[in-house]
Amino acid sequence: MRVLVQRCKEAQVTVGDELTGRIESGLMLLVGITHEDTEKDAIYLADKISGLRIFEDEQEKMNLSLLDVGGAVLSVSQFTLYGDCRKGKRPSFVAAARPEAAERLYETFNQLLRDKGIQVETGRFGAMMDVTFTNWGPVTLMLESPPRD
Repeated sequence: MRVLVQRCKEAQVTVGDELTGRIESGLMLLVGITHEDTEKDAIYLADKISGLRIFEDEQEKMNLSLLDVGGAVLSVSQFTLYGDCRKGKRPSFVAAARPEAAERLYETFNQLLRDKGIQVETGRFGAMMDVTFTNWGPVTLMLESPPRD
């Protein structure tokens, strides 16, 4: 499982003319899921993201987590995080999980964050979405679940 984490001042996602999710300060998450991912991966990343110390404290050091600052999450499914561009000019998406499995795990991941008391807004799984946000810093990190033994 891969999550591109971007600290943001605000973020929103629309599907057509419908606003499906909007947050103020917090994290913009692009969430990619591959075939082998399980609930264990979702648990690991929800714990990691909720406690990730990437917000500044009073000394302007990255020392506070999303939970510490009471920030929100805008979570958007993003199968293209598993696009392989090493061959040719067209990405291959064979590493991305099938939509049925990916949607279940994506919803589980979002619920795990909500269970920690985090406001989670989302796009619409599988839809063509317009995402806008202000990256704050900028701060952008790629997180992945641990490799399998």
